[in-house]
Formats: sequence, C-alpha cells, structure tokens
Amino acid sequence: MSELPHVSREDEVLYERLSPFELKTKLGELADLHDSKLMLKAGRGNPNWIATTPRDAFFLLGQFGLMESRRVWDEPGLGGMPEALGIADRLDTFLDEREGQPGVDLLRESVGYGVLHKGFDPDTWVHELTDAIIGDNYPVPDRMLHGVEQVVHDFLLAELCGGAPIDGTFDLFAVEGGTAAMCYVFETLAANLLLNPGDRIAIGLPVFTPYIEIPQLPQYQFEVVPLQASEFDELGFHSWQYPDEEIDKLADPTIKAVFLVNPSNPPSVMMRPETMQRLVDVVRTKNPNLIIITDDVYCSFVSDFRSLMAVLPQNVIGVYSFSKYFGCTGWRLGVIALHQDNVLDRLLAELPAETKAILDHRYDTITIEPGRLRFIDRTVADSRHVALNHTAGLSLPQQVQMVLFALAELTDTEDRYKLRLREILAARLRMLTAGTGVELPADALRAGYYVELDLQAWARRTYGPGFESFVVGNYEPVDFVFRLAEQESVVLLNGGGFDAPEWSIRVSLANLPDAAYERIGAAIARIGFEYVAEFVAAGGVIDMDPFADAPDGPS
Repeated sequence: MSELPHVSREDEVLYERLSPFELKTKLGELADLHDSKLMLKAGRGNPNWIATTPRDAFFLLGQFGLMESRRVWDEPGLGGMPEALGIADRLDTFLDEREGQPGVDLLRESVGYGVLHKGFDPDTWVHELTDAIIGDNYPVPDRMLHGVEQVVHDFLLAELCGGAPIDGTFDLFAVEGGTAAMCYVFETLAANLLLNPGDRIAIGLPVFTPYIEIPQLPQYQFEVVPLQASEFDELGFHSWQYPDEEIDKLADPTIKAVFLVNPSNPPSVMMRPETMQRLVDVVRTKNPNLIIITDDVYCSFVSDFRSLMAVLPQNVIGVYSFSKYFGCTGWRLGVIALHQDNVLDRLLAELPAETKAILDHRYDTITIEPGRLRFIDRTVADSRHVALNHTAGLSLPQQVQMVLFALAELTDTEDRYKLRLREILAARLRMLTAGTGVELPADALRAGYYVELDLQAWARRTYGPGFESFVVGNYEPVDFVFRLAEQESVVLLNGGGFDAPEWSIRVSLANLPDAAYERIGAAIARIGFEYVAEFVAAGGVIDMDPFADAPDGPS
C-alpha cells in the first residue's frame, strides 16, 4: 500500500489545539485509510476485560427478582412489587435449586457478608437488593441505598485506605461514573460559593484532560496553579513524581482547592508516600482549609495503595469509579465520598450572613433548615438542579451491580482477580518495551494501566542534545502520532493534551490483546528511527551506529 501524504505542519498546529480525545478521531481516520485491518487503537482507557462473576450474580439475582414479582402478582405481562417477609429464605431455596450455576456462590456470600459482617436483618438486606434489581421504586435514600452504601464503604476502605481503620465514616453518593462525579463536585463547589470565578486552584499535572478544561469554562474561570510531576531519575527517565517545591505551593492559603488523580493519568504512577506526607504537613500547618479532590480510579492496579482519603479525610472529596478495574465503563458506576467531619461543611458554616441567605433560598424547597444541609446532600440536590431533588440518585439496578462488584472483591480473600489483572498489565508493558527496545526502570509505584513515553527525553538520553534540538526545532509535537497513524495504523494520544511533556505519548495497556503491544512498540521505534535518519541526512552527527537496533531498519 502506498504511503499517505503526511499532514502538513500547518495542519498539525491546528490539531494541537484539540483535546487528545478529539484528536484521536482524526488519527483514527488516517490509520483506517492506511490499513483498517491492522489498525490498533491504544488511545482510550476502556479495558478489554470484564469481571464475569459479579455479572453472573447480577443476572441470577434478576431472575429471582422476577420470580418474586410474579409471586405477588402474576398475570400475562404483569408482576408486582417483591415482598420482604421471608424473602431471605426464599432466595436461599432458589440458590439451592441452582447449585453449581455461575453466580450462586457470590450471591450466597453477598447475603452472608451483609448479615454476618454488617449485622443486617436478612429479609431487609435481601429485599433491598431484590427490589433494587427490579427497579420498581425511586432511589430512597436518593444519595444511596442504606445497605449498599455500607458495603461499598467497606470496599473503599479496603481498596483506597489499605484496609486500615479510619476514624469516623464517609458518606457516599452513588453517581453515573467518575465523570459525573467530577461534574457534580465542580457544580456544587461553585453553586455554594466555595469556589468563585478568579479563585486560585491547583491541579496536579499531567492529568486527565477534562480536569484542565473544566476550570476554564465561563461559569468557573478559575486561576490554575500547576503542580508538575516533573522529576527525573538518575538514568534520565521520568519518575512522574512531584518535587517538594511543587507540593509547597499549596502552603499558600489563597489556593482554595487542589485536584489530583492518584495513581496518575496518563503516567499511571502512585504518589510516593514521602510526598503524600509532605502534603499532609503543608495542609495541617499552612493551609488547613484546602479542599482536596482526589480521583483514585486506578488504585487497585498498584500494591499498597493509600489514598489521601486515609491521611487527610477531613479535607478530601474522594472520587472513585468502578469502570476500569471491573471492566464496566458502560455501566457508569462511581461514588463521591466525603467524611462526615469535613472542611467543606465548616466552610459553609463560616460563610457571610448574606451569602448564607442566598444559599438558604436555593435549598429552602427541600428542607425546613437549609442552613444545616450538608455539602454531600447539596451535591445530591444540585445534581438535579435542586427542584428535582426528589428524583435524584443513581438507578437502583446500577447500585446493585455496583455492590456486587464490591462484594466480589471483598469476598475474594486471596486477591485472585486483582493479581491476575496486574499480571496482564505487567506482561503488556514488557511486550511494549520489548518492541521499542527501551526498557523502563522498575518502579513499585507504577500502576501500569497506561504508560507515558517522552520522546524528547529519549532523544536527549540516547543521541544527545544536538538530536533533541533538531527534532524539537523542525517538527510539531503531534508529528509523531500523525506518523504512527499514517504509516503504522497505530493510534495513540499525544501527551501535550494532558499537560504532559509535549513530545510524550500515552499508550493504554488495557484495551488491546497482549500481542498487539509488541507491534505497537516496534512501530514507535520505527518512527523514532525515521527522525534519526532525517537528522543524519541533514548533516547531524551521532557517535554510534544509529540504526543498529532499528526494527527492520529506519522506515
């Protein structure tokens, strides 16, 4: 197949303005034109695995729920609402009759977890799940079902807080995935005048692009203070950790909030414990009212994870999505977590009287004491423009699937599922680096869901500053991803859109078959050697054979 004409530099400049998630559409078109049968899209983070056991349990419970409906009212096409009295025994009989079927064991363990570990009444617990999976009622409470919230709370403590005990309790709000959580948190912070246009907020960079774009929207217009994870190790590789001076920026009390993804996206690296402790010290001694929003969706892919929720619970709004770990992006399952003793409620109480009066009016249709409405409950109301607060809340079948995912993990005492996913990602990273011919330093803090490869750092580290200057001076940073699409049918995301180094690229290790990653690595290497060849052709000098390790030679 003949090569596609390369996109002009002028057009590359235009495309650089787009979000990487929009740019990938153009790259996909080019890759499809080059060779649609061989196209590999490693841009999006949608995993290619799913957790089957909690889905088996979900659909089996759905069968039981329909049986319970027909037990109450059975005529063609019509059923009734499940009854609570005796429902736990009826479920037990239902499962006995299906012994050995997928999902039976988890449903038994789920009932047992609620009764034995949480002290739930068996009929109340089973009825909550059964009625919810039928979806015949509005969510009540609208924030989250009682039993579901307590079980998901246990899951979050285990996954985000290392299983260590935490003083007090987090209130949870079940939402339509981590993206909805982000939207709701921004909206309520602004609606309650805790963040106002022109206020200073910090963002840990590089980061998931919407965290960069949302603060710039007209209704927010925050002044953003960047916290760059800019450290390099002694070999010249990024460690993707924050230098102390970046964390120390948060000592300034004019910075009202900080937004972090941990482990990070795109680098996929957990904040090191020493940095976390420095952040704790800064908040406690210099900026005690700092609001911290931490998105910990990738926490399960790294060992010994500990969230800022565990060490600064009063300051943190926690965001967690089930999407990546359980392979359920289409389910839209997430939670917002806020400690019952939190700085946001204190800040609301300290607002000027005239501001409180404005906010009281905002919420006075849903409570006779609007001034006492907590931030988490304001978030629920704001998610439905307050007026529709009575119909707020995540759909009940979604809440059932969420709690079954949580219970599958809580009852997997040997961590079989977790360890298998980590093995998959580690193997794909090995294949990718085997293809590139560049081995990354071992890093115990690497989650490895993505990998961020800095091509400028590679140029400097491997061939020196002369080659680095040639590449940076003669090409646009997105030139690399355009060449990959045009010549190799490989679609990756450009790092500049995440406020990562402009010449970096993000590879998702989650969404393609294992064998694809060695091919992607080799494609990256071939395009890299193209630049080397062009440098040599332009008179550049390299003190080694530049093509000794080139896959199939420079293309």
